[in-house]
Amino acid sequence: MAAKKKKAAKKGSGDLIISKSRTKGATKKCNVSSDFYSALDKAVRTMIADAEARALGNKRKTLKPVDL
Repeated sequence: MAAKKKKAAKKGSGDLIISKSRTKGATKKCNVSSDFYSALDKAVRTMIADAEARALGNKRKTLKPVDL
């Protein structure tokens, strides 16, 4: 059996959890700089980690809007 090759991720964008195209699409009157995406991704990851800590602190394993 031939092993399947994994697609190579583009440098710097392979680990983003946000969508570049949707982020750009959400803007109305501004352009989006290339370094904005990584800053946004970092902010989102921090929000998720904080929400997770709050949920676990409240003895839950489900993230809810109140955790934000």
